[in-house]
Amino acid sequence: MIRLCVTIAAIAAAAPAWADLPVAITYMRLEVDRPPVLSNLDPVPEDLGLAGAEIAVKDTQTTGSFLGHSYSLTLASVPPGGDLVAAAREALASSHLILIEADPAAILAVADLPEAQEALLFNVATGAENLRSQDCRANLLHTIPEDAARTDALMQVLQRKQWRTAVMVTGPHPADLALAEAFRRSARKFAVSIAAEKDWTFDTDLRESTMDEVPRFMQDFPDHDVVLIADATDDFGRYIEHNTWIPRPVAGADGLIPTAWSHVIEAWGAVQLQNRFEDHAGRDMRGQDYAAWAAIRAIGEAVTRTNSNDPATIRAFLLDPGFQMDGFKGRGLSFRAWNGQLRQPIAVVNARALVTLAPVEGFLHQRNEMDTLGLDAPESACTAFTEVR
Repeated sequence: MIRLCVTIAAIAAAAPAWADLPVAITYMRLEVDRPPVLSNLDPVPEDLGLAGAEIAVKDTQTTGSFLGHSYSLTLASVPPGGDLVAAAREALASSHLILIEADPAAILAVADLPEAQEALLFNVATGAENLRSQDCRANLLHTIPEDAARTDALMQVLQRKQWRTAVMVTGPHPADLALAEAFRRSARKFAVSIAAEKDWTFDTDLRESTMDEVPRFMQDFPDHDVVLIADATDDFGRYIEHNTWIPRPVAGADGLIPTAWSHVIEAWGAVQLQNRFEDHAGRDMRGQDYAAWAAIRAIGEAVTRTNSNDPATIRAFLLDPGFQMDGFKGRGLSFRAWNGQLRQPIAVVNARALVTLAPVEGFLHQRNEMDTLGLDAPESACTAFTEVR
C-alpha cells in the first residue's frame, strides 16, 4: 500500500496575495526494514532526511514570499516491498522536483521513467559510486556525499597525522562490504597501508563481555597506527574504541568519523542552522538531513535567481560554473558538471568536536580542492552530462 500525504504546505501566512509561482517539491522515500543491531542507544529517527527538507522549505519561503514564490513539500512514503515506481508516477503528475531516498536500483528505476525525463531528481540518501559514474543519469543530482568523498576525507586526515598504517574490521552486511572497499580505494589513493583485515563475526551480546572479547579478537593484528571500522549499519563499531589489543585510535564508522554534517560543527553560522533544526525536529541534524536541506536550498537559490520553476532551467543554473551556495561549512558549495555531485567539505569529527574539515590543507587540485574528495572528472565513467568536464 502506498501512503501519500502532505507534510507541510509551506506558504507563509504573511505571503502576499500576488504570489503566482508555485514550486512543488516531493520528498519520495522507500522505507526499509533495518537489520537488528547490538545496541539501540541511537535509533534512526523516523523523520531522517525529511526533517531537513522541511526546515529548508521554511528557510526558503522566507525569501520566496517577497518574490511571489510559494513552496510546498509533499511526502510520498512507500513501505518495504511497496511499488515505488507507481508512487513516483503519481508524484510526477503534480511535481517535477523530487528528493529521493532509496537504494541505487530504485533510484534508477524512478529516474528512467518516461514521466521523469522532464523532471529533476535529487539523491539525498545513498553515496553509491555507480550513480556518479557508469549509472549516472542527466536528470539526477546528488546532495548526499558519495562514499568515496567521505573515505577520501578520512585518509587525508590520517596521512596528515602520519597515521599511515591501518588495520580494518568489516561487518557482514552488503553496506559494510561496500564501505570497506571504499576505504581500500581511498587508502591506495592517499598512500595509507591497510596491513590486515578481519571480518566481524560475533553474533552474541557483547554488552557485558566487550573488554574481554574484543581485545582477544584483535590481538593477532600486526602493529598499526589506527583501526578502521567498516560498519555502515552502526552495529558493532561502538564496542571497538578503548577495547583494542594495543592502544590505538579508531576511525571510520566510529571514533574519527567523516560525515556530511554533525551537531559539533559550530563555526560559519552553523549554530544558527543547528538551532533552527533542533527547534523544528527536536533532535540534532544529521548528514541525510543536511543533504535534503541542501537540495531544497539549491532549488530555492535557482528559483530566486531565474524566477522560474522549470526543472530544466533550475538544472542549467545549478550546473553553471558560476553557481555557488552557502552551506555553513566555510566554503561555497557547487555541483560537478560531469556527474551532478554537490561539491562540499566533509566534516571529520569525534563524538564531541570537529577535528577538521576536508579537504585538508596541502592536498591540491588544478581546479577546485574539493575535487580531491570523491570521483574527479577523469575517474568518473559518467557520460550522461554534456557540460564541460
